[in-house]
Amino acid sequence: MDLRWEILSGYVPLFTAGLWMTIKLTLVAITAGLALGLVLGLVSSSRNAPPPKSVLALALLKPAQWLTLAYVTFFRGTPLFVQILLVHFALMPTLIQPEHGLLLSGDAAIRFRQEHGAFFSGALALTLNAGAYISEIFRAGIQSIHTGQTQAAYSLGLTHAQSMRFVILPQAFRRMVPPLVNEGVTLIKDSSLVSAIGLAELALAARTVAGAYSRYWEPYLAISVMYLVLTLVLSLLAKKLEAPAHLRGR
Repeated sequence: MDLRWEILSGYVPLFTAGLWMTIKLTLVAITAGLALGLVLGLVSSSRNAPPPKSVLALALLKPAQWLTLAYVTFFRGTPLFVQILLVHFALMPTLIQPEHGLLLSGDAAIRFRQEHGAFFSGALALTLNAGAYISEIFRAGIQSIHTGQTQAAYSLGLTHAQSMRFVILPQAFRRMVPPLVNEGVTLIKDSSLVSAIGLAELALAARTVAGAYSRYWEPYLAISVMYLVLTLVLSLLAKKLEAPAHLRGR
């Protein structure tokens, strides 16, 4: 096998820009997915919690639980690639459309779609997908804590929200680190699917080089190494969170 690595030299800026785009896309999806997953996980785990005292909250809780179940079922049960296409070609025109967009319309919608449309669609699709998986991680982590902990918090006069914040979540988070890292690694790799809607990330950069030279080993091996480095860095950073407190920082 004769590898011609010199063909990549003229595309270093393209690969650099693609790497930076992949990192940005992953950071946005992980951050927003964590926030969304936390909210949905708390809703899912509230089935065994005492009913809220507010009449409005009590009336909204059951529909919220059913909507959360439907959301998680859909996004965990359908391919991410299909979700990206749905967001970009169906949801995006509904939200951002020159004539009657729900979020943006007119010239602002045209500029936004030209400059940020693919990134917005990709980040939104990855966030929605990650939120579904992360919500299940939070739900499982919360339920892994013995019910005696929650009952003790209630006996001390803490509300359900306070017991989650001060008692349950701090203990559950340490157990959730490994699956959260796995989800982050998955997001890094799945970001390559966004190249299907034209976002200039690593996979699109490799496809550009492959199309120009009809060579596939060099560009795809190059981005494989880049993805591997990104996932290893994330795993090493997560190890700091898993380590005992007295070993952190060493």
